[in-house]
Amino acid sequence: MAKGLIHAETDHGLLDRVVGILDAARSRTVRHVNSEMVLAYWLIGREIVQALQGGQDRADYGAALLEGLSKGLQQRYGRGFSISNIKYFRQFYQTYAHRQPEIRHEPRGELGLDGGGSAAVVADLSVALAEHEALQGFSAQLSWTHYRTLCRIEERSERLFYEIEAERNGWSQPELERHMQSHLFLRLVKSRDKAGVMALATQGQVLASPVDAIKHPYVLDFLDLPEASQWHEADLETAIIDQLQPFLLEMGKGFAFVARQQRIGTELHHFYIDLVFYNYLLKCFVLVDLKLGRLTHQDVGQMDMYVRMFDELKRSEGDNPTVGLILCAERDEVVARYSVLNEGKQLFASRYMTVLPSEEALRAEIERETQRVRSSKPDNKDET
Repeated sequence: MAKGLIHAETDHGLLDRVVGILDAARSRTVRHVNSEMVLAYWLIGREIVQALQGGQDRADYGAALLEGLSKGLQQRYGRGFSISNIKYFRQFYQTYAHRQPEIRHEPRGELGLDGGGSAAVVADLSVALAEHEALQGFSAQLSWTHYRTLCRIEERSERLFYEIEAERNGWSQPELERHMQSHLFLRLVKSRDKAGVMALATQGQVLASPVDAIKHPYVLDFLDLPEASQWHEADLETAIIDQLQPFLLEMGKGFAFVARQQRIGTELHHFYIDLVFYNYLLKCFVLVDLKLGRLTHQDVGQMDMYVRMFDELKRSEGDNPTVGLILCAERDEVVARYSVLNEGKQLFASRYMTVLPSEEALRAEIERETQRVRSSKPDNKDET
């Protein structure tokens, strides 16, 4: 009997399994409660909007109504029903008034879209998306804080994209916040035509080819680097390794870290690649070369050689062709246009920013890029 008790007390496998069951049950309970609160807040918002519409059309009437509702709810339920929160409920309903008050538990189906045409920016999609709603109800994977964060986005297509991506990738609210602050949607728009942007807004980011995985620019504000004159490429590389998790989040979908200063070469010559990743969605290696200054043709030639050598020496059966990405502080459009970057489907060059740009600055940059794409070639192919 004593031996049995001793064995039971040291059966960590049983304990771990039971803990796993309880943690999973608690997680489901929390998600269920969050989902019910999302629906409750939407319904409260609807009641407020309808009450305001049916009442007097005066600002003081609306303020008094919200204040009275807030006081009544706080007296009955305590904290959590301040006037600011009541206003959030109203905004939530107004933002998603077209949705049904239900929680969808099944994975969202993929949407197919036809189309084609010239490059375009986000504003071109608002009318089309007003008649094409990709989602019904609300996601069981997203909490009230997710939806309250999403309500800050005015552009419907952009808001829909972030909702889809947060659900698909399991983003926490801080992760969603970071992608919004770094304008992920606008950066992905830069290399897509109108049909591509429409698909991006309604399906989320789908990696079908290497160009889909490239952003313009990459925002590395989380590295907390000093002024550029005070650091070197090795410092940038070290900072990335130290902040690998947020860097992978910035890189995008499907990236896994493989190596730093990966050596490749022959018996006579050895070369070192700054960073090597593998993208399991594209099934290919991605080589990253870090440059502090302006892009040069020597940088392009070096990356071209790295990709060719890596394909021959490291690529395994089943892997797709290796992709090379040069991350530079400033692109040279002449080099980009008249080098192999313009023709190759496996070589890319993107800017990186160590300070988060303003939305106005980024939108202006996207507009410039759009005009460049429109005027560069008759066939409207994206330049790298």
